Order: sequence, then C-alpha cells, then structure tokens
Amino acid sequence: MTTATPIGVTFAGFMPLAPQIALDVAREAEALGYSSYWTAETTGPEAFSLLGGVAGVAPSLDLGTGVLALQLRTPMVTAMAAATLQAMVPDRDVLLGIGISSPVVTQQWHGVAYGERPLDHVREYVALVRECLSGESVTFEGDFYSVKRFRLGIRQGERKPKIVIGALNPGMLALAGEIADGVLLNYLPASHVPWSIEQVRKGGDAEVYAYVHVGVADREAAVENARKDLFSYAVVDAYARNFERAGFADEVAEIREHHAAKDREGALAAVSDRMVDAIDVVGDAALVRSTIEDYVTNGVDHPIVMPLPWGENRRQVISDTLAAAVN
Repeated sequence: MTTATPIGVTFAGFMPLAPQIALDVAREAEALGYSSYWTAETTGPEAFSLLGGVAGVAPSLDLGTGVLALQLRTPMVTAMAAATLQAMVPDRDVLLGIGISSPVVTQQWHGVAYGERPLDHVREYVALVRECLSGESVTFEGDFYSVKRFRLGIRQGERKPKIVIGALNPGMLALAGEIADGVLLNYLPASHVPWSIEQVRKGGDAEVYAYVHVGVADREAAVENARKDLFSYAVVDAYARNFERAGFADEVAEIREHHAAKDREGALAAVSDRMVDAIDVVGDAALVRSTIEDYVTNGVDHPIVMPLPWGENRRQVISDTLAAAVN
C-alpha cells in the first residue's frame, strides 16, 4: 500500500460499543492520518447524527454511510440529510453509501417491505437523489416514487455528496459502475476483488471502496466470533451467492443445510478455517497490514478498515488495529 492510498475506518464492526466510542475512534483515526470515517445503520446509532458528531471532533475526515437501507428513507429525505451533512463539512467529501439491504433489516427489524426489482429500485432511487441534490425543482414520476415540485431548501457549494452503492453480485456491481460515484465492497476475500471490479467496469469507472475485516488479536480466541459473523451472512441469499462465487460454495451449502434443519451448532462448525482466514482476518499487526495491502494490490482504491473487536480488551483491539493498518 502506497502512502498516497487513502484509508478509512468504519464503525460498523463495533457499533454495540456505543456512540461515544465512535467519536473516540474518530479522533484516534484522524491523529493517525486516516482520510475517511464510515458508519453502517441497522438498529443502533442513526447514521447522519453520528457522522455529524464525528464532524465535530475530527473535522479533517471525509464522512461515509456504509450503507443505508434505501427502503427506510425516501430519496428526498436522504438528499436532505446528505446535503445537511455536506453543509457542515464543506471542505470534505460526504460519501452517501446506499444499498438494497436485506429482508431481515427492512421487514423483520423495521417493518418496511423489502420490495421487488432491486436493480430498478436502486437505479430510480439514485436518479431521484441526484435530481434533488441539483437544487432545482423536481417533479418525478417513476415506478417506485412520485414527486411534485420538490426543491431542496439547503444552499449548497460546489462540493456535493458523492453517491456510493453497496454491491455484491454482478448486476448491482455493474449498475454501481454505471450510475454511482463509487461502489462499496464488503464480506469478500482480497482474491475476489478483481472479479468484482471487472463487473463494475462493465458499467463504468466508479471508485472502488472496500471494507477490510481485520483485528489485531489472538486468532484462536477470536475464531468462534468469526464463525458466528460469517454464518449470519451466509444465510442471507445475496451474501451466500457472493461467498459461493468467491470460492466457498461447499461451506455455504453446508451452513445453509444445517441452518434449515435448525442445527445452529452444525451451521457454525461448517464455517471453515479457510473461510474465516480469508474474510475475517485476525492476527498480529503484520498480518493486518499485509491483508490491507492485498486488497489494494487487487484493485481497491480506498480500503476501509473494519476493526474486529474480538479480544479481552475490545477497545484496545480497535486501537491496535487502527495503528497496525497505517504503521
């Protein structure tokens, strides 16, 4: 990884540790020379209010959402939120990461329909967000949204939020390349990055961001946490297809077979060491550093460290991981 490569950190891996920890880590990351700070949004901290707090304590960092479930906000509200944040940090990038999410997040946790035709939905959502961010009057009649004379009431400078699409599978990767400023990859080994970028380039030249799951900790003590983490995604169809394509088809089949039989222990045991060590990488500082370099070598423009706080002192693991990534 060259010194010119920007590097980010995400709160996504340690959201249960509370918003104040998010701000502490932002200060720490800024002092270490990180360039961006990201947060996910599921049932914990709300993304834009948290990033507003980060802007106050670490004003040099670009701010990203990675990612928002688009079903939970209208495009107009999303444009309002992103423009508000951009107005607070006029000299930094706001990286508006959105995605189609999953039925668990949208339907089970938030009571909002997941919907159909995800590619069409994302295309229309992004188009409408862009129109709203233009500052012009927007009248729009689509398959998913209908708007009459909406005008964003925030004065904007030259810098506007960039739109980043979270994508895993071929159609969404190509769509991100076509209509977005960036694409955010997640839950994939470094070896799967070139294939993913190949799909993106079928659509266009979007910048490639990727969450890199790493932790400076004892690997043996952390491996069960890694198995639980990967199991929870392997039972989601979109992630399962991504894992299969990345070379873990046997593991996915066995995990899902045990899960269908309500055999959680068997499903966890089916998450192989090979899968763990390729995606949720835990070890010493040198391993963390080389793992991030592998993602960059394979084509990632902007790696984003997701510290895995799987140690006796979880806060210390985060600090050690942040330091290892840049030293």
